[in-house]
Amino acid sequence: MSMSLGGSSRAGRVLGPSLDKIIKNVAWRKHSQLVAACKSVLDKLETLSDSSDPNSSSPVFGLSRSDAEFVLQPLLLALDSGSAKVMEPALECSFKLYSLGLIRGVTDGKGMIEAVCKSAGTGDDAVDLAVLKVLLSAVRSSCVYIRGECLVHIVKTCYNVYLGSVSGTNQICAKAVVAQIMLIIFARMEEDSMEVSIRTVSVNELLEFTDRNLNEGNSIQIVQSFIYEVMEASEGNASPVVEVQRASKGDGKTEVDNGEVENGTESSGESVIREDGFLIFKNLCKLSMKFSSQEQSDDLILLRGKILSLELLKVVMNNGGPIWRTNERFLSAIKQFLCLSLLKNSALSVMTIFQLLCSIFMSLLSKYRSGLKEEIGIFFPMLILRVLENVLQPSFLQKMTVLNILEKMSLDSHIIIDIFVNYDCDVNAPNIFERYICRTVNGLLKTALGPPSGSTTTLSPFQDLTFRLESVKCLVSIIKSMGGWMDQQLIIGDFSIPKSSESEISAENHAIINGEEGTIPDYELHPETNSGLSDAAAFEQRRAYKLEFQKGISLFNRKPSKGIEFLISSKKIGVSPEEVASFLKNTAGLNETVIGDYLGEREDFSLKVMHAYVDSFNFEAMDFGEAIRFFLRGFRLPGEAQKIDRIMEKFAERYCKCNPNSFTSADTAYVLAYSVIMLNTDAHNNMVKDKMTKADFIRNNRGIDDGKDLPEEYLGALYDNIVKNEIKMNADSSLPQNKQANSFNKLLGLDGIFNLVNWKQTEEKPLGANGLLIKDIQEQFKAKSGKSESVYYAVTDVAILRFMVEACWGPMLAAFSVTLDQSDDKVATSQCLQGIRHAVHVTAVMGMQTQRDAFVTTVAKFTFLHCVADMKQKNADAVKAIISIAIEDGNYLQEAWEHILTCLSRFEHLQLLGEGAPTDASFFSTSNIEADEKTHKFAGYPSLKRKGTLQNPAVVAVVRGGSYDSTTLAVNTSNLVTSEQMNNFILNLNLLDQIGSFELNHIFALSQRLNSEAIVAFVKALCKVSMSELQSPTDPRVFSLTKIVEIAHYNMNRIRLVWSRIWNVLSDFFVSVGLSANLSVAIFVMDSLRQLAMKFLEREELANYNFQNEFLRPFVIVMQKSNSTEIRELIVRCISQMVLSRVNNVKSGWKSVFMVFTAAAADERKNIVLLAFETMEKIVREYFRYITETETTIFTDCVRCLITFTNSRFNSDVSLNAIAFLRFCAVKLAEGGLVCNESSAEGDSCSAPVDKDASDGQLFTDREDHASYWIPLLTGLSKLTSDPRSAIRKSSLEVLFNILKDHGHLFSRTFWAGVFSLVVFPIFNFVRDKQGAEANNEEVLQASRPPHPDVSAWDSETSAVAAQCLVDLFVSFFNVVRSQLLAVVSILTGFISSPAQASASTGVSTLVQLANDIGSRLSEDEWKAIFISLKEVTVSTLPRFSKVITIMDGMEVPEVSQASPDLEALSDDGLNNDDIGDDTLQTASYVVSRMKSHIAMQLLIIQVVTDIYKIRRQSFSAYIITILIEIFSTIASYAHQLNSEKMLLIKLQKACSILEISEPPVVHLENESYQNYLNFLQHLIMDNSSVAEELNIEQKLVGICEKILQIYLNCTGLQNPSQKQSSQPVLHWILPLGSAQKEEMAARTSIAVSALQVLGSLGAESFSKYISQFFPLLVDLVRCEHSSGDVQRVLCYMFQSCIGPIIMKL
Repeated sequence: MSMSLGGSSRAGRVLGPSLDKIIKNVAWRKHSQLVAACKSVLDKLETLSDSSDPNSSSPVFGLSRSDAEFVLQPLLLALDSGSAKVMEPALECSFKLYSLGLIRGVTDGKGMIEAVCKSAGTGDDAVDLAVLKVLLSAVRSSCVYIRGECLVHIVKTCYNVYLGSVSGTNQICAKAVVAQIMLIIFARMEEDSMEVSIRTVSVNELLEFTDRNLNEGNSIQIVQSFIYEVMEASEGNASPVVEVQRASKGDGKTEVDNGEVENGTESSGESVIREDGFLIFKNLCKLSMKFSSQEQSDDLILLRGKILSLELLKVVMNNGGPIWRTNERFLSAIKQFLCLSLLKNSALSVMTIFQLLCSIFMSLLSKYRSGLKEEIGIFFPMLILRVLENVLQPSFLQKMTVLNILEKMSLDSHIIIDIFVNYDCDVNAPNIFERYICRTVNGLLKTALGPPSGSTTTLSPFQDLTFRLESVKCLVSIIKSMGGWMDQQLIIGDFSIPKSSESEISAENHAIINGEEGTIPDYELHPETNSGLSDAAAFEQRRAYKLEFQKGISLFNRKPSKGIEFLISSKKIGVSPEEVASFLKNTAGLNETVIGDYLGEREDFSLKVMHAYVDSFNFEAMDFGEAIRFFLRGFRLPGEAQKIDRIMEKFAERYCKCNPNSFTSADTAYVLAYSVIMLNTDAHNNMVKDKMTKADFIRNNRGIDDGKDLPEEYLGALYDNIVKNEIKMNADSSLPQNKQANSFNKLLGLDGIFNLVNWKQTEEKPLGANGLLIKDIQEQFKAKSGKSESVYYAVTDVAILRFMVEACWGPMLAAFSVTLDQSDDKVATSQCLQGIRHAVHVTAVMGMQTQRDAFVTTVAKFTFLHCVADMKQKNADAVKAIISIAIEDGNYLQEAWEHILTCLSRFEHLQLLGEGAPTDASFFSTSNIEADEKTHKFAGYPSLKRKGTLQNPAVVAVVRGGSYDSTTLAVNTSNLVTSEQMNNFILNLNLLDQIGSFELNHIFALSQRLNSEAIVAFVKALCKVSMSELQSPTDPRVFSLTKIVEIAHYNMNRIRLVWSRIWNVLSDFFVSVGLSANLSVAIFVMDSLRQLAMKFLEREELANYNFQNEFLRPFVIVMQKSNSTEIRELIVRCISQMVLSRVNNVKSGWKSVFMVFTAAAADERKNIVLLAFETMEKIVREYFRYITETETTIFTDCVRCLITFTNSRFNSDVSLNAIAFLRFCAVKLAEGGLVCNESSAEGDSCSAPVDKDASDGQLFTDREDHASYWIPLLTGLSKLTSDPRSAIRKSSLEVLFNILKDHGHLFSRTFWAGVFSLVVFPIFNFVRDKQGAEANNEEVLQASRPPHPDVSAWDSETSAVAAQCLVDLFVSFFNVVRSQLLAVVSILTGFISSPAQASASTGVSTLVQLANDIGSRLSEDEWKAIFISLKEVTVSTLPRFSKVITIMDGMEVPEVSQASPDLEALSDDGLNNDDIGDDTLQTASYVVSRMKSHIAMQLLIIQVVTDIYKIRRQSFSAYIITILIEIFSTIASYAHQLNSEKMLLIKLQKACSILEISEPPVVHLENESYQNYLNFLQHLIMDNSSVAEELNIEQKLVGICEKILQIYLNCTGLQNPSQKQSSQPVLHWILPLGSAQKEEMAARTSIAVSALQVLGSLGAESFSKYISQFFPLLVDLVRCEHSSGDVQRVLCYMFQSCIGPIIMKL
């Protein structure tokens, strides 16, 4: 053949060789016309060339229309020849023409395509393949557009090849070609364009469900290459693309299989491409719904065609684009045609059809669910739940198909979420998510547990195992999908991505199953569905409403009245009968029998509801039989005749009202209705043997129309209708169902659907009676499509997962637990553990504590670490799983950490036992060290096999095992384990080798990555586990304790706020364990705490922080509370080591350091005290500058610590050194050693501490120079002054007052007031205490009890030192502390009034010194206050002393009476000890002692007053002089009164004689008091004459002299002048004086002489003035007896010098 055959045109070059080949192959005689035509065309082609008009309407490129028709004629004849040899080159030529784009234009089925289609079916495989090749290339060509009828013809041809070909390869090729054609058609339809990118079909995917048996060797590869060849041949041609016009109205009428004509929906103005796509889709659905007839029940070809149609629909749906979601027409087509096809085919039991239905349903669910909400709500139960619930008679393939669909569904998390939101949260929809989870789990559990007794299952063991595995995989996929969606949404939320972009992000990761390219979730492309976006709260309300509503339905099905009441009370339905009737009529899930029973009740409300229910029907223009059928479809008539009567009566009334001309009266309708019900029961009840005939029925109804008969034709027709078509409810089932499943289906409203699919329809039987049911479901679709509830919702709020988990966690947990427990299959157990991990992740992140802990506890229990002898590989995998959970979800585990850490603790324990290492308990017990060394001297597992090891209690306890919740294992050495048990134990330990220590330690190392909340929870759990380890009475362990130290170290660099929370937990733990009764454990814990503290102190701390103090707080608490000497000593050593090694870094930690040392200072153990003081000494001496560089309050703690050391009773050197350190601290303080002083000057807000022992903290609010920091130091020293040890008292006094004197200039006036009030004055509290004690003793003695001498802690030397220091301090700072004068004087006068002579003397000397030192600076008022104080002391002591004296009144002394007061009359021989009792002598001794003390005190007061007066004698005012006179007068008068008590004196004299003690110097007191009084008055007259005149002192002086002389005369025995007036005769002789009187006279001589001298010293004028008053006394003095001549000499002088001159002047 020459190269020029066919001419120069492109078409000619293709046609020429093909025509030549036809000529050669054809039989010339038989096909002469074909040969002639070929030759003519060849000749014609030689003359033709390509036209230059590209827009020509010619069907062949480059040729005119007439030429084109001419040149194509031979091909048409060849295709019609019926000869394979002729047809093959014609088909090959046709393929080239189409693939090269040489044939162009729009074709409607005439010509080439029709000829090609007709050439198929010849039985020649090559021809069939060529036909398929041409048809595919024609459809693929963008230059040719094939219109509706022709397109349908092409599809039909492919069908015919698939169904009619014998070759398996051809059948596969036909299926692949038609599938590729579908892809082409619908890809163009999607874009509404001929130029689109078309995916090549995958032959292998096409054979997923069917026709795998057709694969002849490499048929699949051949067909795939065939498709690629055709598709690639049609690409790249340069021919122009055909232009397609929009379709005209009414177009779309085409012919399909078997000559049926289907009228397409009238075009809505769509393009021709989309119109044709719509037509093809509709016809595919029609083809899939074709069923065999009764005459051709074995039509397998029809079944294969149905399957192919479904496969093509699957391809279309899998590859469908947005047009199916956005175009209402195409979405309606899915609902109207595809859903109907699924509905009809769902009743078939052919496995392939079921698989295809499930696959198509998966595509609908994945890509079109937003527009098919109601349909999916029907198909999901129909295809999925129905199979899952069938346990006793399961179809293995069906179950696996469903599980595969569910697993694929789970890959798209949006589907799972959307199902829950749109169905489980919709009151009008079934709970699909909850139910399919439950159904899956129930099927799994029932399969795992086996069929119930008496039942069998068709599943083989292998199928059973496979089903379990797939079920678990499905559940795992679901929970994993939920977790993935949650993580995605949380990431979106973390980055604050706007909602508008969320869909774009989610779309990128959203892929459609069986599609090669990811597609956007359908709701993202539906603006109307975006309006349904809502937060989780709204769905929570909707779900709660639904659950409560379903609760009411369930209650109604059990107790209808209760259910109605519940629904009304919960406001789910209204209160009116009409609303209740509407509820009964329209609500799915109600039990129809219960509805009938309720409507037939006779209660008033139920009757009203029944009337409202019947009145809601409209029977207008409805046949009576049809009306009663329509009426009874919603409920089942009750069995009680009275109830039926009431319902039928109301029905008859309503029917007659709607059809007034139907019957004469309602009675007729009532009787006829009853008759129809009876007929229905009779005709369709198998129990009735003798059926009612038509004649019987007519006869039974004679005369019911008001005495007349109804027409027989009417009754006959009614009879035929009832007999042929039973009156049934919508949900009536022809087969009995499981009671529980039935009630469940009713609750979901799925009865009708399950009735349809449970019909067990085979492929060769038509649907028949189910047509009504299908029609009813279609009506449901239409009715619900317009409701607001059909809006499809999409959520992005992860909170919705909480409700999903609440619905599914229980069943999932049960499924995973049962599988783990009963299955040893590695894949199944691995899946279960993976599912638990995902469940933990979701529940933990969502904060669902109960659910999270349930899953964690489950996997923890399955580790079997508590009973290793029973461990298997799955248990080792559980250990790995729990480690993974800890690493991956640690941030959300919270309390669940305890379970995980418990497992890790047990795991580590097993590792130690396996390695043969000694247990921790061996380190905590000294008694069994040797035994442990022997037991564990062999390392590794072989050591466990030794006989001695078998008796190791720890190993025995572990091998025997225990419960998961037991913290300790009971040890019972009497019941040893066997060698076999030990071998199993060792083998199981080998399983744990899979898990290295690295994984274990990794959890703790990663703790530093936990967030702030998680690390606190982690530490809490670890402390709790550690506590249980340490508290084990038999086997204490320290694993968790060592990990606590590690954790603290890892997390020490966290921010301070987080670290503080962590340490609060650890601190309490360390304290609790540190106080443990197990000393070894406590020591270990304290050492661990030391390690942590050393690490922590390596970090620097800024000023004014408190972290170090908090860190060291456990040391303080344990130190204060521990009863163990070893622990306390260890703490002191730890603190000493830390401080001395890290002194540069210690800041706020000083507070805890000093608190520890303070507790140590008060310890009962000497070594602890000395050890602590040794460190304290070094701190103060060498590191004092560090103490206060951060916080000035630490200085206070240091001082308190030193003061505590001063109280140590073990070593005085410690106390004295501590006092010296206090002085050192004072020096530092005075020098400005507190760093805070500098910052204070700049406005820093350092707070001054106030001593907690201070009674008035307000005294120390002064901020000048931070004087308030002195308070703890000073008050501490002040308290030390009362120490029982003399050296400590003296040292503290010395140091205290030296500090005050040396640094007092730094104090303000206010602060000094506080110092005196709380530091100085408390030192002298003993003075006031003694005064109070004296008063108490006096009261006791008045009750005739023996006195208890006062025991003073102070000696006289200390008292003297204290008083002297006080005065020196006061004098030194007098100008500042002047206000404290009265208090100081009060203290000194207290000394004077002390019973101790030394203290009284101290008081006198110091008071005089005070007056002498500051007298010149005292004001009048201050002097007045001093003397008033002295006066008050004088006056206050007299009453108390009088009480003491009155004690003697009750004493009885023999031979002493008031009648003979003469002391001389008493003989010493007349009394002895026997005459006076011991109690009396003891009392007398006390009185004598008190009298002596009192006399001494009075004399000291006189001395003080006299000395002070001498100091400032000329500067006192008259008022002060008056006070002084009162003091002298009071003392003198009291002394004279005391001396006048003769009986008292006699008793005291006798008592003193018996007791051999000196008598009280009563006379001396009187003499001294009068002597000093005289001297004072005499000096006053001389020193201050003006005041003397003002106060008439001279007269007082004369009066005192008269008083003294009279007292003297009384001693001589002369009578008073008043006695001289007696009428009795005067005796002129004088009796001699006794010895006692002579002694008294001698004692009073000096005072009498002084009085006479004073009188004699008066001036002449004054003497003359007062001579008349005292002259009689002088005469008596002359007359009386004297003990010496001193009185006579003075008298002589007076008479000569004073009286004589006066007489001479007379």
